[in-house]
Amino acid sequence: MVFLEFEKPLESLYQQLDKIKQVGEVGDIDVSDKIAELENKIKNERKAIYDNLTGWQKVQLSRHPERPYSLFYINQMCKKFIELHGDRYFKDDKAIVGGIGNLDGQSVVFIGHQKGVNTKMRQFRNFGMANPEGYRKALRLMKMAERFNLPVISLIDTPGAFPGLEAEERGQAEAIARNLFEMAQLRVPIVCAVIGEGASGGAIGIGLGDRVFMMENTWYSVISPESCSSILWRSWDYKEQAAEALKLTADHMLEFGLIDGIVKEPPGGAHSAPEEAVKMLKKQLKKSITELQEMDPDARIEARIHKYSQMGHYDLMKTKAVVETKSAE
Repeated sequence: MVFLEFEKPLESLYQQLDKIKQVGEVGDIDVSDKIAELENKIKNERKAIYDNLTGWQKVQLSRHPERPYSLFYINQMCKKFIELHGDRYFKDDKAIVGGIGNLDGQSVVFIGHQKGVNTKMRQFRNFGMANPEGYRKALRLMKMAERFNLPVISLIDTPGAFPGLEAEERGQAEAIARNLFEMAQLRVPIVCAVIGEGASGGAIGIGLGDRVFMMENTWYSVISPESCSSILWRSWDYKEQAAEALKLTADHMLEFGLIDGIVKEPPGGAHSAPEEAVKMLKKQLKKSITELQEMDPDARIEARIHKYSQMGHYDLMKTKAVVETKSAE
């Protein structure tokens, strides 16, 4: 079990619990009362910690090395999943996975970022940072879903689109922009969920949908706290302040009207009980798909475009010159 810095009080309690269990097994002693007492302490301590998380702590949780990734969710949700590969232009981008799955009898097309579960796999998956071919693969699968009238489920978990020179040479910005343009008009339901990190264009490239949800301990922003800190303070040392200033948590996104809901996580985060986290997300996805399928496709597209058109707040201001001109007339 991996413990983050702010979880250190829990680590010591778990160590005590393991020692007591070992004593009970080796000495054949009844330690059930002590075990129950420690488990209750762990429960209370966990609640105290997780009820008061800062923005930076939620960013840390979204990056927890034991947190479930897209393929785990997909394989747990579906009795059968067939992964499809390639963008038919350049190659198969391993940072984005996708294919057809059976969600309790409903065929759907899954698309998601995949970071990798260990060091070797993270390098293979490019740490979840997609190249243009990844976004073009995603678009190919979405157009296939439209052709066969299948809902699209998008799972977002990326530190951003890959910023390398070769990605720019192959049209990174165009690929993301093209996805946004096409997703806005796709005639099938699109349900998106941020399951980890939701950074910049790398996230929005597969994140435009009829319903967009965030899991409880995730973040969604145009820039990461570290990058924001390096721009504003010329140092990564102010990442915690940047995380608070960016207001990037699920609670903030819901308050701003940028997402449609928050999916609760098990006590201690999704990594503490991955199977339970899958059940919570699956329930929300199925509910949304059912609601969206009842809508007329044209009405659904109109509602989707209207939803994004209404995002953000602004005021119109008249300059003094304009006011004087109007007065003269």
